[in-house]
Amino acid sequence: MISFDEARSFVLSRLEPLAPVERALAEAIGLVAASTVTATEPAPSFVNSAMDGFAVRASDVTSATRLRVVDSVFAGETSAAVVGDGEAMRIMTGAPLPVGADSVCPREDVIVEADGQYVRIGRPVALGDCVRHVGEDLRVGETLVRPGDVIDPALLGALAGQGVTALSVQRVPLVGVLSTGNELIDAAARPGPGQIRDSNRPTLLAALRQSGMATLDLGIVRDSKADLRAAFERARSTCDAVISTGGVSAGDADFVKVVLGELFAESARSMQVAIRPGKPFTFAYDESSNTPFFGLAGNPVSTLVGFELFVRPALLRLAGRRDIERATVSMVLDCDLVRERDGKIHLIHGVCRIHDDGVIHVERLARRGSHLLFAIARANCLVLAPDGDGATIGDTVRAMILDDSQLNAITESARPR
Repeated sequence: MISFDEARSFVLSRLEPLAPVERALAEAIGLVAASTVTATEPAPSFVNSAMDGFAVRASDVTSATRLRVVDSVFAGETSAAVVGDGEAMRIMTGAPLPVGADSVCPREDVIVEADGQYVRIGRPVALGDCVRHVGEDLRVGETLVRPGDVIDPALLGALAGQGVTALSVQRVPLVGVLSTGNELIDAAARPGPGQIRDSNRPTLLAALRQSGMATLDLGIVRDSKADLRAAFERARSTCDAVISTGGVSAGDADFVKVVLGELFAESARSMQVAIRPGKPFTFAYDESSNTPFFGLAGNPVSTLVGFELFVRPALLRLAGRRDIERATVSMVLDCDLVRERDGKIHLIHGVCRIHDDGVIHVERLARRGSHLLFAIARANCLVLAPDGDGATIGDTVRAMILDDSQLNAITESARPR
């Protein structure tokens, strides 16, 4: 057996981000920037009001001040009037601050008199109140985006505000998925004697889409060296990465590791990794097309564990992401974790939740068995149990967070206080 770290190092050491492409800004959401973008304009580009109210001179306003209204200015307009001593101008949010004014008093803090000709302000106004200044958000030359930054909605909006309409981004990998096995049939078919519906392919395609990857369903391939070779050769001409399940163990019909070894020689490696489940794993790299091939164990839970540990980080690297690892944090066990010493890291799906004390608890562990796919259907963490005698209620364990929707809350609660 080899260690998990050695296996993952063998995979990741060969991979580089795919060549960047130009995308319309609206299509760049969730993608990774491939170049630096700097601000060419200040934001805001002019001094404007942060509130609906009245533009005033702060020095004019004390308690119970009465000011004459000289004009009104709306967003998208300007006023030629000047705010002088004892004067105010009605102003809307986003409208340019008129000449002479240095502050804005919100509408709710004034009383309008004489049909809008005068306003009475019942409190002092501090200099600069409710005013947005030039360059407050962005200065000219300030870096908006660096290579490796993920484009989120706020960043996309800031780029649009700078007039950016297209962006150089890392291309999302197109990942082909195939299942191997004479016993497999598609979900719509009725199983005959000894046949089972293929669950690995739909599971992996869903996991890929959830991770932001483009997918290609390559179907089911029979346990035949010729069929596998043909399928892999077709896949490397159309895909940026290929995942197969099954055929990597020590059985008489486990041909995936054999075929990948024949196709890619020194760039292929069949491994027995010191983890459970997912011990058998094959990785190959096609130097001619720069296509990685991932041969995962065929049992459904083993397939998903292999995806989380090896495939997902590798694909995120191809997509140019810096954060290729799932968040792994400390959690407290609310149940016993039983295991035996066997030289392996055990990876156990569980359900975790933040309790009122701010501590993350593993409330239950899934039934274990590499074929028990439904048993892990509601899991949101993967407990990493090192070799040893297990752990008991109240012990602290390390666990990988699988549910991105809970990631921020869970990781924030785990920060040292």
